[in-house]
Amino acid sequence: FNGYLKVRIGEAVGLQPTRWSLRHSLFRKGYQLLDPYVTVSVDQVRVGQTSTKQKTNKPTYNEEFSTTVSDGHQIELSVFHDTPIGYDDFVANCTLHFQDLLRSAGPSDSFEGW
Repeated sequence: FNGYLKVRIGEAVGLQPTRWSLRHSLFRKGYQLLDPYVTVSVDQVRVGQTSTKQKTNKPTYNEEFSTTVSDGHQIELSVFHDTPIGYDDFVANCTLHFQDLLRSAGPSDSFEGW
């Protein structure tokens, strides 16, 4: 893919607690909440990161990231739990291949609701 890429991160749903959040929680019983943020990468190069939302497993972001892509192959969205000490904890990810997006393109040049 060659062109201008604009990604809008709306929300994340169904996020599950990580081992770290369960192990370091003050409240051992009940539902554990995360402090999640989303990173946006094109071919393993980070092009954006959302703000961290505190204590939620269904964060709403409504944040946009734009970049020019030259010979791009894939876009990856990754969710992390912001930990106070050490490395942030991986929660989930999704990889979209530009080739698959372009193959399914209709009359519009945008892909919404993914």
